[in-house]
Formats: sequence, structure tokens, C-alpha cells
Amino acid sequence: MLTSPRNLVRAIPIGIEPEASYRFGHALCRRPAASVTRGLRASDSGDPDPRSFAADHAAYVNALRSAGVNVVIVDPLEAFPDSVFIEDVALCIGGVAILLRPGASSRFGEREAMRAALACHFETIIDLDGYGFVDGGDILATGREVLVGLSSRTDESGVDALRRHLADLGIRLRPVRTPTEILHLKTACALLDAGTVFSTPALAATGCFAGYRIIECPIGEEPAANLIRVNDVVLLSEGYPNTAKLLGSEGFKVETVPTTQAAKLDGGLSCMSLRW
Repeated sequence: MLTSPRNLVRAIPIGIEPEASYRFGHALCRRPAASVTRGLRASDSGDPDPRSFAADHAAYVNALRSAGVNVVIVDPLEAFPDSVFIEDVALCIGGVAILLRPGASSRFGEREAMRAALACHFETIIDLDGYGFVDGGDILATGREVLVGLSSRTDESGVDALRRHLADLGIRLRPVRTPTEILHLKTACALLDAGTVFSTPALAATGCFAGYRIIECPIGEEPAANLIRVNDVVLLSEGYPNTAKLLGSEGFKVETVPTTQAAKLDGGLSCMSLRW
């Protein structure tokens, strides 16, 4: 645990504020490294192009800033090709930052660079203890609880360790089992407001969102489910017109962002920033 200067964010062990999961003032992003061509992927659709990825990432940062977020950008990590997907390595919640234990062994070394970056913003940094694993892409914080998907990157031991830390903050954790074809929980869902989840039909059919209002992603546009609500805007990947139309009809303001290069590494909008 690290303690930093007094002007940094402090822990507030009072549970989750209803709007805290989509109202953000700050975000941390990491520029994609040239080594991103060696990033992990479930299937090979070609290597991402570093220059195009850098342009997409800049557009993403601009979209966050336009939504009212102060974005801090940290340097790329050439030794870690997937480090642009900064969300997988930490969780910012309840006024603390929790260093997670990524489930891919090639990413575990990103934690120390993340610790240094977070120390500039958080008074309290907690190391997830134990021997289990949790990827940030499996964590969906709602207005009432934190859902954590058990996946190929997140196991029960890691979830148990995270549950203990969140309990200290007055936050309830509920594990859910994701379909095997889903890499991360948030590959297939996103939070639209404190009580509304946007989900692929396959994930919604598991019943994991019982008690929430569910808006289902149009068939054929399932990758669009990895969107993010940021203040009064929903950021959506380009190329999903039916999803954009559906969200607009539900009263959401939608802005589209290019994510073609990130998608080649199974990445999307939620992965590329830590928001608080």
C-alpha cells in the first residue's frame, strides 16, 4: 500500500454512489507501444498497425475529453504489447486504486508501472493479495454492486481476494459466470446508468443481470456491447449503426470512436482507460 501527498484522492468507505459508475472527472490512458503488433488475441485477423492504433487512441482520448474528463496520458511500455489496455491492471473505486493480478502471464509485469502512474492520483493503492487472478475487463461496477465475471482471465481465488478489499469499502461483490466464448465480462456488456445494462443477448440469457433493466444489443452487432457511458455521452465503436439508432431512441447521446485496431487484439472502448 502506498501513501501519497494529501491533495490526492482519498478512500471513502461508504459503498457505491449511484452515479459513480458513469460520472467521471478523471481518466488515465496509456499510449499504445510499437510492440502492440505482438499483442494477445484469441483469433488472428492480422496485426494492428501501430500508426493507425495511435490515431485511434488519440481519437479515443479526445472523445473522453469532449465528454468532460481530465485525461492523463502515460508513456507506452514497449516490453508489454498489451499495456494500452490499461483497465485490466487496476480498479479505481471508492477513492482507492486496487492493483489487480492480470490473468495473462505476459501482462503481470505491467503492475509496477501502473503503481507509479496511480501514485500521482491516489492516496491509497492496494495490492490484490493471494495467488488468484482478476482482469479489470471482467469487472462491471453498477450503482448497487460490483459484478465480476469468472473467465479465462479471472478465477475464483482472485474474486475472493477482491471481495475482501471491496467489503472494507462497503461495496458488495457478486461473481457471475460468463459464456466460454466471451473473453471478458465487459466484452459483452456495459453500464448505461445505475440500473440499466446494455448486453449481448447471449450474456443476458444467463440471468446474471436479474433486477436490472436490460437493453439488448442488436443481433449481428455484438462487439458494440463494449461501449462506455461517460457523463452525459455514450461512447460507441464505429460501424454499428443499429446500436447507435437503438441507444438514440432510448434517449442517450451517442458519439462514435474508431476501434478497428484495438479489436484486432480483442480490445474495445472500456479497456483503454481507467476512469474515476
